[in-house]
Amino acid sequence: MPTPGSPEVRPGPSGSGPTVTELLDFVRRTARDAALIASLPLDPEGRTWIRLDGPGGSEAWLIGWPPGTGTGWHDHADSVGAFTTAAGTLQEHSLAVRLPTDGWKTLELTDGVDRSRELTSGQGRAFGRNHVHEVLNASVDVHAVSVHAYYPPLPRIRRFSRTGPVLRLEQTESPEDWQ
Repeated sequence: MPTPGSPEVRPGPSGSGPTVTELLDFVRRTARDAALIASLPLDPEGRTWIRLDGPGGSEAWLIGWPPGTGTGWHDHADSVGAFTTAAGTLQEHSLAVRLPTDGWKTLELTDGVDRSRELTSGQGRAFGRNHVHEVLNASVDVHAVSVHAYYPPLPRIRRFSRTGPVLRLEQTESPEDWQ
């Protein structure tokens, strides 16, 4: 499915690095590695993760999601990415709108920008730059596991809160905040 930074377009300014199609192929292939998926320690209270070697210099992660956990609203700045559910089911809520990259704190969203999808084991998706979404495991009793890849490696993540149509920028994180 075409998104900003469509699969045929290389994400790097010099044309280097994997395409979103290559990232999606990688996360799908990795999600089928039963031994790798089983190696992830699962915590009943919080998400767990293992850093992976992604293709072409990309950043990749294997993430465990206890029941009821999620990311909250966020984006991946100038990185394109892909993720696939390897076990369980994840829900993704996203916005079909391009947000300004900087210089704002609060935006009022228009009607019709909300998108939701359920991704069961083996299902995934790719996305372009500045894709705003939240991912969650809505199950009350089943862990989920997913594989994620981003290129270029994440320079920052912006975190948002949302009340109705109002999206508010809450904080900007850099790699040292999550590694």
